[in-house]
Amino acid sequence: MSLRTTKRVISLLPSAAEIVALIAGNDSGIQLVGRSHEDDYPASITNLPILTAPKTKFTTSAEVDAQVSQFLAQGDSLYTLDANKLKSLNPDIVVTQDLCNVCSVDLNMVQQIAKEMNPAPTIVTLNPMSLDDVIKSIGDVGSALEMVNESTLVRSKLLSRIKHAREVAFQSHKNGKKRARVTFLEWTSPIYLGGHWTPQMIRWSNAMQVLNDCKDGETAEMGAPPSFRVPPQDVIDTKPEILIVCPCGLNLDETRKEYEETLLPSEWWPKIAENATKIALVDGNQMFNRPGPRLVDALEWLVGYINDIPELIPKDFPWLNLKS
Repeated sequence: MSLRTTKRVISLLPSAAEIVALIAGNDSGIQLVGRSHEDDYPASITNLPILTAPKTKFTTSAEVDAQVSQFLAQGDSLYTLDANKLKSLNPDIVVTQDLCNVCSVDLNMVQQIAKEMNPAPTIVTLNPMSLDDVIKSIGDVGSALEMVNESTLVRSKLLSRIKHAREVAFQSHKNGKKRARVTFLEWTSPIYLGGHWTPQMIRWSNAMQVLNDCKDGETAEMGAPPSFRVPPQDVIDTKPEILIVCPCGLNLDETRKEYEETLLPSEWWPKIAENATKIALVDGNQMFNRPGPRLVDALEWLVGYINDIPELIPKDFPWLNLKS
């Protein structure tokens, strides 16, 4: 390890905490000193001061959508940020994002607080649109931490797993397994389909997401547009073969509740599910919604699930198989 002073780091999005922890390990030269309210992995960070809070309150998916729409229509942020606490923690580095105004605190808010500090912390902004970008962002964080070698090793291991998963999916396709039509629900009421890196990962798994596919088709080296609202009839018309219910920010128990209380009683869900040969519920909060290292676990799950290769699915992956 090269000689350097201790760096105090604040994470304002959960994927950042995972990346910092994975790169730094037990290195005493890196200290996570603050986190967002969503930072809950690894468990070792959960005792850190919380700097953000949501303005919305989860009741049902439909009510949350209404709350979000109201805040955005008024030009308001969906989160609060404790500026005084952030300043008191005296960070050297603050990791945040400028990708999704529904996912985390506003970048401008973070930058304004940083300008008021002396010395001002370095702001590392992550904007991944694809799984490739997520891997690159690990290098960006490594550079900011002055741990380039360590981040390079992390990236190498993740890229090796991605390569293996893609090779398995390609071989499945080569052996005659046709590319399946997938509906990936990132929200349930109203329907929002998975965006950004999710359609790319589905492509890499020998499938394609209906209505919101990757930007560059078969090779799928780029991400997709952000998640967007889709009328149920549009999904019905695509006759999806695989349904993955993975609401943003919900754990597996909450997802099951949404499935039982929102999807099953609806008039349109049975029509969407009519042609489906596979239906799964997944903990989106932990596995798909965060642009962090565990997206590689999610890719392995997708390849194993879609291509009937259960041995590829990571142990303890949080999901429920409802129909296969």
